[in-house]
Amino acid sequence: MTQEKDLRIKSKVISDGGASRVPNRAMLRAVGFNDEDFKKPMIGIASTWSEVTPCNVHIDELARRSKKGADDAGGKAMIFNTITVSDGISMGTEGMRYSLTSREVIADSIETVVGGENLDGLVAIGGCDKNMPGCMIAIARSQVPSVFVYGGTIAPGKLNGKNIDIVSAFEGVGQHNKGNINDEELHQIECHACPGAGSCGGMYTANTMSSAIEAMGMSLPGSSSNPATTEEKRADCEAAGTAVYHLLEKGIYPKDIMTKKAFENAITVVMALGGSTNAILHLMAIAHAADVDLTLEDFERIQKEVPHIADLRPSGKYVMQHLHEVGGVQAVMKMLLEEGYLHGDCLTVTGKTIAENLAEAPALKEGQDIISLDNPKRKDGPLVILRGNLAEEGAVAKVSGLKVTSLTGPARVFNSEEAATEAVLNDNIKPGDVLVIRYEGPKGGPGMPEMLSLSAILVGKGLGENVALLTDGRFSGGTHGLVIGHIAPEAQVGGNIALLQDDDIVTVDSEKQLISMDVSDEELAKRRELWQAPALKVQRGVLAKYARLVSSSAKGAVTDLDESER
Repeated sequence: MTQEKDLRIKSKVISDGGASRVPNRAMLRAVGFNDEDFKKPMIGIASTWSEVTPCNVHIDELARRSKKGADDAGGKAMIFNTITVSDGISMGTEGMRYSLTSREVIADSIETVVGGENLDGLVAIGGCDKNMPGCMIAIARSQVPSVFVYGGTIAPGKLNGKNIDIVSAFEGVGQHNKGNINDEELHQIECHACPGAGSCGGMYTANTMSSAIEAMGMSLPGSSSNPATTEEKRADCEAAGTAVYHLLEKGIYPKDIMTKKAFENAITVVMALGGSTNAILHLMAIAHAADVDLTLEDFERIQKEVPHIADLRPSGKYVMQHLHEVGGVQAVMKMLLEEGYLHGDCLTVTGKTIAENLAEAPALKEGQDIISLDNPKRKDGPLVILRGNLAEEGAVAKVSGLKVTSLTGPARVFNSEEAATEAVLNDNIKPGDVLVIRYEGPKGGPGMPEMLSLSAILVGKGLGENVALLTDGRFSGGTHGLVIGHIAPEAQVGGNIALLQDDDIVTVDSEKQLISMDVSDEELAKRRELWQAPALKVQRGVLAKYARLVSSSAKGAVTDLDESER
């Protein structure tokens, strides 16, 4: 049986179309195809290479390695690009409104190329935070055999014999504002925090999502923790090209892998590693694209069952490269499987199950102190869903490393991050206050901006655990402190956060999973009669389209729900 009959090839229409397909083939000859190539499956290599962020600056080389792997296996690979936005560079600026929006642009653009070019398989390589869920949403929608590859973590920065990273720079601003460090000390942090290519080094959003995707079975075993500039990472990419061809041979498609149990494995690993709150938003969006019913209740259930076992930044000591050196995410998964926390029968991109892959994997190195199941950081997971009359659809808190898990205090309400930041820098926010930033949700932002800049300033000023920070926007994976985000419904659509007033007493309690304001239903009804939704902040362009289409954060902030579902 010939190769083209063995594989289900969409692009056969080009090679088998006779005279009518001469123009199609002529175009492909111009980019390097020959007669034999038309008999091969066309495999797209979706590259997020860009010079706008260190997370992605090396991905051009990685894409070429994936192309080689696919070609050597028997396919015909073609590299195409999509965009990226650097969360770290846009943080604290108007540019952050484009961050979550870029997830949809990435997903839409990859889906468009795969569909428009009749591609048969896909390798998607992501670096910065939104690349990964964007690639995975596209993989779920496109439904061709696919493998995701993470561009890899950055090496830790070094200053005065200590490890530092990008979060050190944000916290340094708060320390500088408080007078604890001088101009030159802040400049030295800036110069040493990011030593080269790769995504932010702690268990922030990029490393969280890479770990979740490996746990889901959609990337090759061990690849999520291999650092960016290593030969191991280059080998990951070449092997991914080969793996896609084998998935074609076996007829294995993304929805065969991306099952409800696979998403539960992803959530389990995120909880165990102390991952980013953004994982909740992104995993729900990916599940929606894959037609898997995943809700906040699933995160609540797994959070109660899975301990937080990793001493990783932002609340711990170590970064992803250190985890890699003691066995990586794969070794953590092996431990979790042995203890009964993972579904071992889930299929993966190797064509084998999670259990089969992990049977061949080495265990964590002895003597390491990064991962401990016997002495966990928490007996349950650190990503907690809160509800109450301030967030009827839910809100998300990350409580890893916190000594204070509840606070009741007067609300200090701001309608923008900029106004709140000015108040903090001017020492107008005091211990015991509940700092509230609203109209920063998916529609209201628009784009649900992250607030690492402000949360890090609070930590730098010594207010990280005695001021609560609440928002209908988001927080970076690098955020720590008493912060609650994803408040839904958001202010823009009339959520109760829009009715909050200065000096209302607000309670946040992560143990009771409560977020409430001491305002009666009757008073809220009076305030609602006087409230009017403000006009959307942007009327044209991608942000305007996003604001009009995007769903609640409690549904993953997706843009393709029916009007009635949003």
